[in-house]
Amino acid sequence: MPSAVDTDSWKQQLKGARADVEALIRATHANPILIRLAWHDSGTFDENIKQAWPKPGGATASIRFNPEIGHGANAGLQAALDLVEPVKQKYPLVSYADLYQMASAIGVEIAGGPAIPLRYGRVDVESPEDCAPEGRLPSAGHPFSDGSKTPADHLRKIFYRMGLNDKDIVALSGAHTLGRSRPERSGWGKEETKYTTAPNNPPGSAPGGQSWTANWLTFDNSYFVEVKAKRDADLLILPTDAAVFEDEGFRQYAEKYAEDQDAFFKDYVESHLKLSELGSKFTEGTKVTLE
Repeated sequence: MPSAVDTDSWKQQLKGARADVEALIRATHANPILIRLAWHDSGTFDENIKQAWPKPGGATASIRFNPEIGHGANAGLQAALDLVEPVKQKYPLVSYADLYQMASAIGVEIAGGPAIPLRYGRVDVESPEDCAPEGRLPSAGHPFSDGSKTPADHLRKIFYRMGLNDKDIVALSGAHTLGRSRPERSGWGKEETKYTTAPNNPPGSAPGGQSWTANWLTFDNSYFVEVKAKRDADLLILPTDAAVFEDEGFRQYAEKYAEDQDAFFKDYVESHLKLSELGSKFTEGTKVTLE
């Protein structure tokens, strides 16, 4: 992380890393897995833990260590770590925690989503002893490890623990407009569909899995449109997806986002920024936003 004497060098490395990550995503179509990597790093935060950083978890880059990367919810994410490792080696002043959150934000923007003005300066944990315990990330459906009776109850237990609210839950769910669920990783979804095989699967992207939307490398409000319509058996609707329209508290936001993409984008940026800083420790004098 930067010190008082190398802040300018650090900012230049941040800009270089951003350019390289953008090129990487354009070449590999890895937006979805890089977004998932960042979310699974920050999503371990527990605001009820009052011990000093990094005990509450969050965006600390602990996901790069075992046992955390080996947790069931993180299946397949070693590939994401491997993708961005060369960028980290090229720009050593950029922390892993910043790099993971950067890749997530860039992945959204490149796919046609809103620009997310991330702040940088996160500190990395340096030991596997700082890994978050298993069980803090959301599940897609029954059985829920936290004993929740419904998907909506489960989502609230997980996201309220992070300090997020119903609007955040629904807005962040909309990121499922990108990507696919692979049954060999999550246990959910089909092995392949017409949207995830040739000719619809993009060149350079491994085929297979089941997407939530037809154009699963485009970030828009189609997740809400499709979950509401339930028009196509080839499009995935998890129990926790269905909950955004079935639950009374969630429905007001899901209906709004299905009708108004601009409203979705506005709320999504706010919620993504919250998520990206959960549990983060920033080096004094940093917290900069790149122009």
